[in-house]
Amino acid sequence: MTTPLNVPDSHARWSPRLWGTLLVLCAAMFLDALDVSMVGVALPSIADDLGLTTSTLQWIVSGYILGYGGLLLLGGRAADLLGRRRVFLIALGVFALASLLGGFVDSGPLLIASRFIKGLSAAFTAPAGLSIITTTFKEGPQRNRALSIYTTCAATGFSMGLVLSGLLTQLSWRWTMLLPAPIALIALIAGLKLIPHSDREDTHRGYDLPGAVTGTGAMLLLVFTVVQAPEAGWTSARTLLSFLAVAVLLTVFVTIERRTANPLIRLGVLRSGSQVRAQLGAAAFFGSYVGFQFLVTQYMQSLLGWSALETALAFLPAGVLVALSSTKIGDVVDRFGTPRVIAAGFTSLVVGYALFLRITLTPSYAVVILPSMLLLGAACALTFPSLNIQATNGVDDDEQGMVSGLLNTSIQVGGAIFLAVVTAVITAHGSGDGSRQAVLDSYRPGLVVVTVVAFAGLLITLTGLRPRRPVQRTVLVASSETDRAAEAAPTTTAQKVSVRD
Repeated sequence: MTTPLNVPDSHARWSPRLWGTLLVLCAAMFLDALDVSMVGVALPSIADDLGLTTSTLQWIVSGYILGYGGLLLLGGRAADLLGRRRVFLIALGVFALASLLGGFVDSGPLLIASRFIKGLSAAFTAPAGLSIITTTFKEGPQRNRALSIYTTCAATGFSMGLVLSGLLTQLSWRWTMLLPAPIALIALIAGLKLIPHSDREDTHRGYDLPGAVTGTGAMLLLVFTVVQAPEAGWTSARTLLSFLAVAVLLTVFVTIERRTANPLIRLGVLRSGSQVRAQLGAAAFFGSYVGFQFLVTQYMQSLLGWSALETALAFLPAGVLVALSSTKIGDVVDRFGTPRVIAAGFTSLVVGYALFLRITLTPSYAVVILPSMLLLGAACALTFPSLNIQATNGVDDDEQGMVSGLLNTSIQVGGAIFLAVVTAVITAHGSGDGSRQAVLDSYRPGLVVVTVVAFAGLLITLTGLRPRRPVQRTVLVASSETDRAAEAAPTTTAQKVSVRD
């Protein structure tokens, strides 16, 4: 259990130390998003400087995704078993060192290795940081407020990363690799002072090593296969055999988790419809956005001839909207509940994607592009914090790291899968005369896929909006009456039925 920080009730002011703890955790989340967005804009300069081929270049991005998405399940459970503070701080230190390594390497393989190590460290800081928040802040308004600020930092980091990369790349791509290092070091020093100590879970029954091996292996192979599928071919023997191996590993993993006394993932947590909707919603939300961002970046730079900085500034209104709303989303969730807020966010996402289908070779930014960016900003502000809140609510403290790792795995695997699908769709429709109009036409099916994925996320969310209020009132009344009469009379059959409902 995390050492309490004397967290006040709903609307009281937080202590300076509590704010400091939250800011350290936010800094790590900010760095994860910053690093992802900065490297994308810098890729052309990296290729020119190091003489990398396109296939090698893609692994600068894919290497990070492989380490991050493949090890999140292990990272989340490690936080519960070894101590959240310890895991978070060690992984943050590794992140800082890997950032320095990435800034000074002189070969593609070394750069890819540094990116993999950074992804690996993020696979431990992300679930550990989220579980520190959920065990430090009491479930309800306090936690909702903290999570809304925490998750907003991811969107802010992503937006700022685009702008900073456009500026830093003008000097050297190496600055985009080096910038996270001092920020991570400052956060590490502050975290040593501010983050509360946490006790390790009782592990006298031992670690679930077979589950860790098979689960991590399955996730690594799944991400690797999806990333390579567009190049190797979705129906190639290599891809099909890899997916078969993933299925076998997952089957073995589930069998192990059902039988072991101390599982890496307690499968019973997925019996909750709310938990499943949060996991699937996170995959659809992030997967659709990653595909959209990839398409729009190509559209603006390749077709419209915009610079990296101009492209980054085009996305900026979405980031600004998210940053301005960060402290308010918690109150919105308190009032309307996560299912309604997530549904509103997905609706905004679908409309934003659909409006972007109006793009032409000579678009008006204010009329065609800006409305979509503002809707996407609203969607990020509403959906991402709410998904985190929904996934972690009602979960015991000793399983917060596990659930956090599961949620982040859904996000990363969803991003890898749907980006690969979008890339494959664009490639399939890429034939033509090679004109700018033909290229634009090849992008539209990808935008349709992105919109459909977001719409699927909306449908998943809507299944959780079935009216339950009348039943809840009955339960409360019945429970109250039962409590008052507990010593006077036994509970009636009618009361028992109400409580079960």
